Amino acid sequence: MIGTTESLSEEEQEELRKELAKVEEEIQTLSQVLAAKEKHLAEIKRKLGINSLQELKQNIAKGWQDVTATSAYKKTSETLSQAGQKASAAFSSVGSVITKKLEDVNIRSIQHSISMPAMRNSPTFKSFEEKVENLKSKVGGTKPAGGDFGEVLNSTANASATTTEPLPEQTQESL
Repeated sequence: MIGTTESLSEEEQEELRKELAKVEEEIQTLSQVLAAKEKHLAEIKRKLGINSLQELKQNIAKGWQDVTATSAYKKTSETLSQAGQKASAAFSSVGSVITKKLEDVNIRSIQHSISMPAMRNSPTFKSFEEKVENLKSKVGGTKPAGGDFGEVLNSTANASATTTEPLPEQTQESL
């Protein structure tokens, strides 16, 4: 742009200076009009009791409404919902399999091992016993008075002794 004034005639330069002054004046006028409008807006909001926090809440609510109306949000929401349902079903299935496997364990051999005093007093056993009791209290409610891990195992052993025989298609390999 430097050097372009050399190619313009004196008349063209004067015309451009006039246009520049006119545009600057229009910008000044528009700035004053905008300031007056903003002042009027603030007065209306004050009269209506609208404050900045309320405006922010409204803007956020409107923004969220706009986001939830988009097809991308709807597709993502639907996909996540389906994924959640599938994950829930998978966790339920895993829980059922674990429960079944635990029921299939030979309780008598576990009772024999637990009856050994050295093992019962070991830190590993105490930790395991504590975790099982915590799990039992979460799943089955509160622990009955006087019930300890040994009693739980005994009652489980008695209950499993009275259950039906395993299904024919279930083999030792599937355990």
